[in-house]
Amino acid sequence: MSTDFLSELKERGLIYQMTDEAALEKQLKEESVKLYIGFDPTADSLHIGHLLPILTLRRFQQNGHVPIALVGGGTGMIGDPSFKDAERSLNTLETVQNWSDSIKNQLSRFIDFDDEKNPAILANNYDWLGKLSLIAFLRDIGKNFTINYMMSKESVKRRIETGISYTEFAYQLLQAYDFLQLYETQGCLLQLGGSDQWGNITSGIELIRREKDVQAFGMTMPLITKADGTKFGKTEGNAVWLDAEKTSPYEFYQFWINTDDRDAVKFLKYFTFLTLDEISQIEKDFVKAPESRIAQKMLSKEVTILVHGNEAYEQAVKISDALFNGNLKELNAAEVKAGFKDVPSYEVQPADDLKLVEILVASDIENSKRQAREDIQNGAIYVNGDRIQDLNYSLSEIDKIENQFIVVRRGKKKYFLLHFS
Repeated sequence: MSTDFLSELKERGLIYQMTDEAALEKQLKEESVKLYIGFDPTADSLHIGHLLPILTLRRFQQNGHVPIALVGGGTGMIGDPSFKDAERSLNTLETVQNWSDSIKNQLSRFIDFDDEKNPAILANNYDWLGKLSLIAFLRDIGKNFTINYMMSKESVKRRIETGISYTEFAYQLLQAYDFLQLYETQGCLLQLGGSDQWGNITSGIELIRREKDVQAFGMTMPLITKADGTKFGKTEGNAVWLDAEKTSPYEFYQFWINTDDRDAVKFLKYFTFLTLDEISQIEKDFVKAPESRIAQKMLSKEVTILVHGNEAYEQAVKISDALFNGNLKELNAAEVKAGFKDVPSYEVQPADDLKLVEILVASDIENSKRQAREDIQNGAIYVNGDRIQDLNYSLSEIDKIENQFIVVRRGKKKYFLLHFS
């Protein structure tokens, strides 16, 4: 077990707050510690906002500790008010359980539940919260917390003015109870979370102290902010999911390759398992030649392989290169579908005239035949990357990629997809 583990976490910028640093450092050095992070199922997939805590669990496991991934099948029925401006919508038990199962499968890709020395533990708080008696909970757990104490939490104070239901107000008690349960059943002594979880984490530590007279610990990671002020984890307003069906590996790769120069090295420390010495060398090379984008290339490679595997990474690079160079005929149908997922598309009908001028108008790529002819003559129309300036050109079987797609480009960046069924 590395004695410098905590120092490395600090150097990577992964620690925002922790309770009793000296005692926690001693505990981590002397024994294998069990620690947990909770993941409430608010969708059928985790997204890259969850990636930092997941990878931090992995770092602890690699250093000889035992991570517990807690799926919030119970708390997910309530909703955490932390740093939310409005009440979450409540979901049905069946929906939350289905989402919980999906999240379990995703977590197993990142942390090892079959490790011979220190296998990770998977838990679901519905197993105990679903059996709770309200009277017993209020009597045994609620008595440990004053209203003043609960009101002092930042997650609650932020919502008092706009309104907070008793349901969400009581959330911190449920999370505290999770910590107590995991201590009693697994010997868990450390809870990790984002910085917005500090109030909930310290409530759990206080409950364990009162009920068991034991010192537990808490550690938070920073909430990630981007240098340009936009929200991390979204691209074009949509979340970047870890599920390849919701965010394709190509889109995932594009998110990372487009990282701001000011964030690239920081994200290498956060999201990759490259050593700090390796990252330092990348930073030196990047500072010398930022146009090489070496930091973004390494970041997108490491994270895409980590989440989706090497084959998906290589496919993402192939699609990117083909788009950059205009060699679209090198792509297969699956790659075209992934690379042009969000561009306007048109289902070509059997009765459609396949003369280029006609199909440009039928598919709404052009608003008139006159404009279509003008753009073709001016060299603004490309079919699968090839410029077409023949007004009499007709699309043929040769143009179809695996008999399914033709990619049309108008101008420098406006792509359209013709789909043949």
